[in-house]
Amino acid sequence: MKLVSQSFADGARIPDDFAFCNPAETGHVRLGGNRNPHLSWSVLPDSTRSLVLICHDPDVPSRPDDVNQEGRTVPADLARVDFFHWVLVDLPPELGVIAEGAFSREVTPRGKSASQSEFGARQGINDYTAWFAGDEAMRGDYYGYDGPCPPWNDERVHHYVFTLYALDVDRCAVDGRFGGLEVRNAIAGHILAEAKLTGTYSLNPAASA
Repeated sequence: MKLVSQSFADGARIPDDFAFCNPAETGHVRLGGNRNPHLSWSVLPDSTRSLVLICHDPDVPSRPDDVNQEGRTVPADLARVDFFHWVLVDLPPELGVIAEGAFSREVTPRGKSASQSEFGARQGINDYTAWFAGDEAMRGDYYGYDGPCPPWNDERVHHYVFTLYALDVDRCAVDGRFGGLEVRNAIAGHILAEAKLTGTYSLNPAASA
């Protein structure tokens, strides 16, 4: 099973156009293009009935104390947790490709709706939903893809892991408002194969992997 992208190479930096935030000389960050990257797949198991796509960042600080604070940095050795950037279920295997910008073309304050889907697939919420919960201008349910925006003072380069799962069921057993953890639990025991593609991103020019 193979997963590739024309938008970035495996292990390489994700271009700014696919990020939620880009580096800026003033104010540290500015909004990015936030387009979903191109993805295509091949060599699926013959018995594949549906696909699930999850993008997560495993490098998110486990504590927010130092995040985006002037005169401080997020230490590289701080414990890290997962942050889900894209949760997409019930993708038709025969589709073969997701075009650049098909699911996201810009930053949408208060989030994109669940109805903004394609190809009969269903979108879950990503973790910007919780991140912006206390922000009056930005809070809402963030469905679908929203790209990288790691802390601008993080010493660690973040990794964005796109994982495509081939399933032996036609429909992922989640309903309503669901996220990455719910989908991971739902597909356990139904995965025939999986493929991964990883990109990196940082808003800190001094960061190291």
